Amino acid sequence: MSKMPSKIRYGFSLDPKARLQTAHGVWGGVNSQGEIEMNFYYESEALPPFVEQIVAPDGSLGHEFIPENEELREVTRYIHTRVLLNYNTARGVLEWLEEQLDALEEEGRVMYDGPDSGVTQ
Repeated sequence: MSKMPSKIRYGFSLDPKARLQTAHGVWGGVNSQGEIEMNFYYESEALPPFVEQIVAPDGSLGHEFIPENEELREVTRYIHTRVLLNYNTARGVLEWLEEQLDALEEEGRVMYDGPDSGVTQ
């Protein structure tokens, strides 16, 4: 039987296609395979279907505006990253996040936006 090493060293290599992403929230849950599926998204005001511009009686163009519906505000959630975690990895991520949150709280760098945490199911 071969001797087990006393330690393992993990190196890091960044994929040239890797990009830093903003995440305003995450949507997901447990899938049929028993994995946690996380879909990270950022939010943006939806582009209007059209804009209008005033034309004066002399033919000159006035300002451009978006006809607004006062009862509707549309925000688009763009999913940019999908992650599947098994139980052990999810526990590891949870512990790591708790350590990072503790560090932020100790440094006094906590910014809380209120009840909307950006996590949906």
